[in-house]
Amino acid sequence: MLQFDEEESEQQLGATASGRKRLFSKELRCMMYGFGDDQNPYTESVDFLEDLVIEFITETTHRAMEVGRSGRVQVEDIIFLVRKDPRKYARVKDLLTMNEELKKARKAFDEVKYVGADKIPMHSFPNPDIHPDRFRTWLPLSEERY
Repeated sequence: MLQFDEEESEQQLGATASGRKRLFSKELRCMMYGFGDDQNPYTESVDFLEDLVIEFITETTHRAMEVGRSGRVQVEDIIFLVRKDPRKYARVKDLLTMNEELKKARKAFDEVKYVGADKIPMHSFPNPDIHPDRFRTWLPLSEERY
């Protein structure tokens, strides 16, 4: 009975029987619920799914390290590994595209924030509807402008 209580308390803290901390439990619970499972799925189911995820990530990382420059994992290595699986390849492409779009958006936002909206030419905005002059009413004004 004592052994069972110790195992149960370890699982509540987010650790496995092997001592490894659970990294994705919260996200996996949400995903499982989103795909039709109960709002509070069994802990054993979440743990099993997390073991599969960790195993997949580990194997993919090891394979990527063998493919490219030894000891390093690069984006191109992952793309090479998933090139024959259309679903994985499409998802990787989508994620990389979104990442680039987010970088561009952050850069444009930082330019507006640090340079000042009135110093950025209209042609640097791909869509004239998002030029800072269009939403100057809600842009924070710096003290220098008063």
